[in-house]
Amino acid sequence: MSSHSIGRRVLRKAAAPATAVALALGLSIALATPATASGTYTGKPFVYGDSLLTSDWDDEGIVDVSTHRTSDVTCLWQTILHADGYLPASAVDGIFDDQTRLATVNWQRSRGVNPDGSVDRATFARAGQRIVDNGFSSGNRNGRYQGTAGSFLVRRPAEGGNWTFIPPGRGFVAAAYNWRTC
Repeated sequence: MSSHSIGRRVLRKAAAPATAVALALGLSIALATPATASGTYTGKPFVYGDSLLTSDWDDEGIVDVSTHRTSDVTCLWQTILHADGYLPASAVDGIFDDQTRLATVNWQRSRGVNPDGSVDRATFARAGQRIVDNGFSSGNRNGRYQGTAGSFLVRRPAEGGNWTFIPPGRGFVAAAYNWRTC
């Protein structure tokens, strides 16, 4: 028997009592985020892509007042709202607040997306259609989000990888779901 098989058996045995206790207490164990469980999200910690720039954002997670509320993906979304004239630069801070929610509803309404104030797969996909491919340099696929009131730079590794973007007044920021540097 290989050490990998033994390790897996030990892990299963160790996890079984904890699962039984949780179930006995009426607790549910969530092994995936709601977006992952519904099949709408890759589950990666960053906005990730490996195809055409304009279709890379069609499998992203949810960003709203309760999910990834404080994150650099929220900052990416706010930068999109700013480029389209829905938020001032001063509101691009990586916190999905009431102002961001209202701007999101208005953005969605104007683009024929369900105006629920939650940035989901369909909303990200619609925004991704506004990315202009600027080609390759230094191992990156470079682009620009072309909004109705302005634009900003985006990039990811040429062969696929994590997206970065430039919010107003800053340098490149990684589009991460689990932290906020914006």
